[in-house]
This record gives sequence, structure tokens and C-alpha cells, in this order.
Amino acid sequence: MGVQASMSQQDQKGGKSGTILLLTQVYVPDPASVGQHLHDAAAELVRRGHKVRVLASGRGYDDPSVKYDRREVRDGVDIRRLPLSSFGKGSIFARVAAGVFLMIQEILHGLFTRRLDSILVSTSPPMCPIAAMVISFLRRKPITYWVMDLNPDQMIELGKIKEGSFSARTFNWLNRRILKRARRVVALDRFMADRLYRKIDIREKTDIMPPWPHDDHVEMIEHADNPWRKEHVKDGQFVVMYSGNHGFSTPVTTVLQAALRMQDEQGLEFLFIGGGVGKKEVDDTLEREKPTNVRSMPYQPFETLRFSLSAADVHLVSVGTDVVGVVHPCKIYGAMAVGRPILLLGPDPCHASDIVLENNIGWQISHDDIDQAVKVLQEIQATPHETLQEMGRRAQEVIRRDLSKDGLCGRFCDVVENRT
Repeated sequence: MGVQASMSQQDQKGGKSGTILLLTQVYVPDPASVGQHLHDAAAELVRRGHKVRVLASGRGYDDPSVKYDRREVRDGVDIRRLPLSSFGKGSIFARVAAGVFLMIQEILHGLFTRRLDSILVSTSPPMCPIAAMVISFLRRKPITYWVMDLNPDQMIELGKIKEGSFSARTFNWLNRRILKRARRVVALDRFMADRLYRKIDIREKTDIMPPWPHDDHVEMIEHADNPWRKEHVKDGQFVVMYSGNHGFSTPVTTVLQAALRMQDEQGLEFLFIGGGVGKKEVDDTLEREKPTNVRSMPYQPFETLRFSLSAADVHLVSVGTDVVGVVHPCKIYGAMAVGRPILLLGPDPCHASDIVLENNIGWQISHDDIDQAVKVLQEIQATPHETLQEMGRRAQEVIRRDLSKDGLCGRFCDVVENRT
């Protein structure tokens, strides 16, 4: 009788019998990083005994021609994919329209989700937090808000809208509403948290933790044992790789221009892998200049990620000068997990420079300084192999010690369960 009463009390307090509703646009197998991180958290919550339902787009975020199953159970996570919720990233109107349709559908599903316990939502797209607020208000359920980027900050810094415009003021009003309503807020780094605090003081309910590397899918593979490198890279080449989303907030122009100047450098190759709006600059440069030392490739399948990342000798990570604390340089973790040094294209200080410079695992160069980029790239290529290997080992040690998936994903799920 006492046990039954205890279990009943746990249910009333929002125990593990209820459903955690996860609202997003992108979700695995979509290659966008946010979808993989959300799935990692959802799968861990299922492992802990929770029921998790995901509402996501039925089509690819980067490529809307890719269609996913309407319903699926993956690692115990119940996934419902919604129509008319991704029209590609070709225009602001298409992205806003997709977000609005997604928001309406998520609200309707959320209102009728049985035994709803809590809501987990991120910032992709901005309409998902609105859906979370509506569901939370009408169902009286708490929200965990995972801030992975900041708008309108990003659009303002990139010159898309003006700071005092109606759209910027509307965005910030919505930001304050969701930040105030959320039970817990997770920011990815100290710079992002500072920006949030300027909107509204939420220090008492904010946790700061970076996203974890997908270290169950990445590992260091020596070049001689790497079938991907053997297929795609000539023997003896020194590869500087950028892998992931190419965005307005992660420009690679400076290194791309440095590569054009360095076509006479023997054995040096620049490999740009991934997609996104910024990839057009790389592809247009290739078509126009036809450089001998630069190649472009699409996103690689997730199951081959450890091979493609390990094929690099050095990984390029870019952080836009004006977007520190607005977006987070997630690419750095995968590169560190495969034991490769980092070439940071971005300002100091920022979260990535904290990691690179404090742990001596790479180099930092500034945007628009092509001369410096050429000089540093020549220095990198001349660095002894043993020194590069030692940098890579230190990078892996930082991942194991401070940034492992088990540790960070576990901490995040503790926040969702309101254990902190």
C-alpha cells in the first residue's frame, strides 16, 4: 500500500510515467548537428525510463527533397514527422513559412499528447519555442529550453535586420517570454549566457554546458588505415579540412583566399565538406578560379564520419567576429575527438579560442587577414608530424576529461529531469 502511494505521488509530481515532448525541426537521420544532439538526449532519457515523443519536419532541412518516414521508433524514441514544414533554405520567406506551418502542427499535436509531463525545445527554428510556450500555457507543463543559437542577435550581427526594427523587437519580446517561462535554460558557453542575461536576468535557472562530440561515432584513425582517405586523398597530401555546415556566421573566406595564393605549395590541399548557404562561396570560387588545391564535397554519411574527419591533418573551425555568443562552434569537438589540431578562424576571446589556446591544440587567425592566414598555414604545414600528433592527443584528452558525450549528455538529461 505504501509503495503504491509512493508511486502515485511520483506520477503526480511528473515522474517517469509521463511523456517528454521534444519540439524541433531537424532530427536524425537529417545530418544537421542539432538533430543528432537532440536524439542523443532523447535516447538517454528513454534509457532512464522516460517516454519521449519527438515532433519534427518530415523533410530534410538543407535538402527538402529528402523525405523521412512519417512515424518511426528509433532507440526507443517515438518520432512523428510533420508535413509542410521544410521548404529549404533558399529564402527567408520559405524558412519562415515552413516554421509557421511546423509551429501550428506542433501546437495541435502537443495539446492532445496524452499524459504530457514536460517539454524540451531548442532554438531551431525560432517558431518551436513559440509552440512550446502555447502548449506549456494551456497544459500547465514545464519547459526545458536548450539555447543553441540566438536570434534576432544573429540576424542583426549579419546585417539582415536592424537592431531597432519591428522584427528585432518582436523577436526579443518572444525571447524574454520563453526565457521567463522556462523552468530551466541551457546555454552552450559563457558568452552565450552573457547575451541571455542582457535580455532578462535568468542566472538562477541557467546551466552552462557545451554540446558533446559524437564520440561514439568518431575515433582517431591513422591515415594508413583509413579507407576514406585512401579513396579521396592522394598519398602524401597535407589536408586542411572544414567539415559541416557552411553558414553566414561561420565564414571561410579568409582561408579560401589564402588557399588561392598557396596553389604553388606542394602537397597542401584544402577540403570543404558539407552544405549550407555559405557553401555557395566555395563552389563559386571553384568554378571561377579553378584552383588546383581546393575541393568541395557534400555532407558525408554519419556512419562514415569517423573516417572523413580522421582524413584531415588539421581541422578548420570558423567563428564570425560579430557572432561570439550568438552561435556555438560545435565543429571543434568532432575534430578534437579524432585527435586533430585546430586552425581557428575567428576572434580571441571566444569559446573556441579558450579551448584552442589554453590547451595548446592549434592556431588562431583573424578574419580578413589573408597574409597572416598564409603565414600560419605555411607554419602548420612545416610543423613536425610528431608535434601535430601531440596536439591531437591533448585535444582528445580534453574531450575525455571535460567534454565527453557520456558526461555532458548525462548532465543535460539531469537538467531535463530537474535534478539540478
